[in-house]
Formats: sequence, C-alpha cells, structure tokens
Amino acid sequence: MGVMSMGFSFDENTLAGLNYDEAYKIILASESKGLSGVFDVAQKILCIQPHPDDVDIAAGGLVAKLAERGCEIAYVTMTDGGAGTLDQEMYPEKLASIRVLEEEEAAKILGVKKLVWMNYKDSELKPSIEIRNRLISLIREFQPHVILTVDPWLTYEAHPDHVATGILTVEAMLFAMFPHINPWDIRAGLKPHLTPFVAFYWTRKPNIYVDITGYIDVKFRAISAHKSQFPPERFSEIENNLRIYSMLMGKKISVMYAEAFKVLFIRHLHCCTYAEDL
Repeated sequence: MGVMSMGFSFDENTLAGLNYDEAYKIILASESKGLSGVFDVAQKILCIQPHPDDVDIAAGGLVAKLAERGCEIAYVTMTDGGAGTLDQEMYPEKLASIRVLEEEEAAKILGVKKLVWMNYKDSELKPSIEIRNRLISLIREFQPHVILTVDPWLTYEAHPDHVATGILTVEAMLFAMFPHINPWDIRAGLKPHLTPFVAFYWTRKPNIYVDITGYIDVKFRAISAHKSQFPPERFSEIENNLRIYSMLMGKKISVMYAEAFKVLFIRHLHCCTYAEDL
C-alpha cells in the first residue's frame, strides 16, 4: 500500500562517506523525531486491552496524568475476564460481571470516561476479520490521536489474549484509514481515520518513559479496585512488584517512578525494517 511509504527528512548526500553504523544512526534519529512528545500533546487516546485490568496495571499512571490534563480517554476491553480466577466455585459468568464493576470503579479513579466491552471469551481470543472490523469501526468513531495497547511481540508472551489483542489493534489501526475496508462505516457516516501514533506497554524495547511519580498512588488505588484479581490481603505483593519495576524504569529518566512504552508512527507498522530499533 503506497500510502504507507516512508519519507526521510534528508537525501542520500547526507549518508555519503559514512559507514553503515553511522548512517543507520542518522536514520534512526530522523525517524524518532516527534515521538518523545506524543503524550504531551495528544487529546484523544484509545486504550485497547485484553482484560479488564491490563491498562490500569501497565499504564495507570500515564492514564491518570493524561486525564488530569484534559485528555479524552476510552477503554476497549477485548475479553470478559471470566477465566481470571483459581477459585473453582466462581463461575465465569459471575466473575465477568464482577470485573465489569471493578473496571468501572477503576476508570472513575483514573478519570476514564468511556468503556467499551467486546465480551470475547477470556483465554480464547484469536485474530479474525470480524473482530478487526469491529475495532476499525471503533477507531473511526473515536478518532484517536494515539492508540495504546499491549505489545504482541513481547518475547515469550504465552497468553493468547495479549498476542491477539495487540495484533488485532495494529491491523485495525493500519486499515482504518482506507475507505474501502469496512465500507459500510462510511455509508453510515463514519470517516476513515489515520491514527498517527501507537504506544505499546509491556514491551521489551521501550523508547518513551513517562514520569508517574505524582500519579503512582492513584494508579495503585485504581488497581486495588480489581479485588477479584488482587484481594486486599494480598495486594501488597503486586504493589511491591510494580513499585520495583516502576522505580527501575524511573532510573532511565532520573525520576522516582516511570512507565515505559514503545511509541511508533503508524508508518513504522508496515515494511519498516528498523522499527525495532527506534
């Protein structure tokens, strides 16, 4: 698809006389321009998560920070979360209904105004055209500046819901700009939409670190709303683990706590051999 072709901000004379490593470094620097300030200017962010707590855990500090700034944030939850228990007496249908209430409470704490439930069965999500089309419609409806989702290429990720969510999200993001994909959207009054940026959490190679030092407490209040997943008597376990991870990420930008993301332009999602290194 030619519309996705890349364009460098320099010509071949810039690379003349340089060795490979020097030339590659210049290309990466050029392609990285504009990525670092994405969260500072974004006005609408669509968060597409596998389960009802993933964004809160991975990016709750960012969400709270953006919501306070006035950014409009919507959550799309792909599965019902009904398999997320070790309790044999807890039926999936009951757990799914509990998790809706928990996410509603967490969303209020963080400042998220819109929740969309896709209601696919927890642990069984697989990429399909039907699901991708539903996401394309949601992207066209919400018209986000950034889409936030889980990185489907995380090394050793074994949960199919995470892999499928990430893949479906970037496919939908890529195709939402083309009017002849989901043409019924256009006939219904929706417009094709090009989302400029995608941000991945739980990623192996983050390139953007967000200071959440002033928001880590509200993040933990939101996570604690997910009592079916983190009972109060055991909440200190996840809190400790997340604090240590957030502190580690904070060291990258010399702050107390940070969250880490892989942020890419949409053009980096197609035939881009260096996206991993950005």
